[in-house]
Amino acid sequence: MGRILLVFRLVVADVRRHPAQAAMLIASITAATATLALGMSLNGATDTLYQQTRAATAGPDVVALTPGSGRTATTAMAALERAPEVTDHSGPYRQYYTTLTAHGLTSRAVAQGADAKPGTIDRPLVTSGTWVRPGGVVLERGFASALGVRVGDRVTLAGRSRPVVGIAVTAAHTVYPWAAMNGPGGGPDDANGLVWVSKTDTRALVAADLPVTSLLYLKLRDPAAAQEFVVSRRPYSDQYPTNFFTWQFMATQDKVILRQSQPVLVIGSWLLGFLSIGGVATLAAGRAAKQTRRVGLLKAVGAAPGLIAAVLFAEYLTLALLADALGLTIARLTEPLVVNPTASLLTSATGPSGDTVLLTIVVALAVAVLTTLGPTVRALRTETVAALADTARLPRRRARLNRVSALLPTPLLLGLRLIARRPGRAVLHACSIAITMVGATALLMFYAQPVHNYGLGSSDLGNVQVELGRHVLLAVTFALAALAAVNIITITWTTALETRPTMAIARTLGATPGQITAGLSTAQLLPSVPGAVIGVPVGIVLSGDVIMPPAWWLFTAVLVSLLVTAALTALPARIAARRSVARTLSASV
Repeated sequence: MGRILLVFRLVVADVRRHPAQAAMLIASITAATATLALGMSLNGATDTLYQQTRAATAGPDVVALTPGSGRTATTAMAALERAPEVTDHSGPYRQYYTTLTAHGLTSRAVAQGADAKPGTIDRPLVTSGTWVRPGGVVLERGFASALGVRVGDRVTLAGRSRPVVGIAVTAAHTVYPWAAMNGPGGGPDDANGLVWVSKTDTRALVAADLPVTSLLYLKLRDPAAAQEFVVSRRPYSDQYPTNFFTWQFMATQDKVILRQSQPVLVIGSWLLGFLSIGGVATLAAGRAAKQTRRVGLLKAVGAAPGLIAAVLFAEYLTLALLADALGLTIARLTEPLVVNPTASLLTSATGPSGDTVLLTIVVALAVAVLTTLGPTVRALRTETVAALADTARLPRRRARLNRVSALLPTPLLLGLRLIARRPGRAVLHACSIAITMVGATALLMFYAQPVHNYGLGSSDLGNVQVELGRHVLLAVTFALAALAAVNIITITWTTALETRPTMAIARTLGATPGQITAGLSTAQLLPSVPGAVIGVPVGIVLSGDVIMPPAWWLFTAVLVSLLVTAALTALPARIAARRSVARTLSASV
């Protein structure tokens, strides 16, 4: 039998014997790597989506907008068409500032007149339905998503009901809700959705005497020099009030949506990584005694230290790689929803990059190695006879401390002694609670901030940027809480298994199962108090200089964390306390 096959069989056998521990390890590392991959993937993702959409829709290099549709606007557009840097153009088109109502929601909108067959520059990609025709309108996909509109629905545009014949995406306008790019009269831009209408239907818009702007889409000889072209046209634009938008500006503007989400994901991934380290370290420490005996058995049958180390590390490394693959898959499936929340861009070119994949693999393997290195080295250094005997480590006796602690109630006494014997585990648990409270505090701080309303109309369609930030922060906080809950259960159950003989002896001396249960819960609840108290100010500091939420919000979060900790520790502690004393002591002899 080859060594690789032997290691594989030993790893599979150990996973089968401990499926719950393997599942918790995979869940911990998966949460961390998925969040890290998603956070890293957002860097430059919008640029990729914009370039993809621009290529698919023949997006312009420069968009020129001039107020009005009269002789002044016509002269300005004609001068740009004849510019030596321009190789092609489409337009000019007219966009009218009006309102659109759908499903009871009223929003400001810009209605752009469109040809039955789009020009060579800016050919919107219809993702559902058909292109514009007389009597029907096409909505930009981000705008349609915000309104909940589908093909076949009817909308009211400038007071007239029209059917929606199509939904499309374009790179000639910035993403919803910044479709207008230019306010009426050339003033500041207000939030608007974009809708295309046939040129025949624009007569009703003209008759309604709506504000209008002329648009011209330009293709340059050198697209990279779009900004230089705009700068060279500034003197001319002073005479004719023309605003220019380069493709680089629009790509940058599209990224504004992710301004709050990316740091949340990156910071959240590191917090989840710390929790993963804590959870895996607890699992490794809890299995230290069994691993030591396993090492003794392998040594007894002649296994070399290298083979033993390979067996011990292979399981954790294999599970870590599996968890990393799951995390990358989750990030790949989730990224389109995060990176393109407005649905205004095409999303087929998303997914973690090679650098992101490599980084997550390194992080997953580092978590597995760092948390199992100590127990593995100690097991390898243990003599064969001592490893097979698996003798318990005697606690240090401190007479003065024992006299003082003897005066305490039994549950508190047992809890404090468990903490004293495993101070590192108590610190680890406190850090887990603190990290969870950091996320909870940041979430409360975020929700306490006033939301800037787009002011789209009589109905509130929501601030896409804030809503995305809240959803991402809520998801990260939920992942932190779930992982912390797994760690609490793991620590309680591991402690209960390790202290079975001690708790059995305590029961022979008069302790009741209820006191044993309370003692095990106390050992987890006491470190939770400083962890929760420390996590709140750290979360406030990380949130920056923002409006503080009501104090009772933060107090409630601390209280809930303590109550949840007590509830999560009660069940495993109760199960452990119900074990027969005779069975426990006989197994320890």
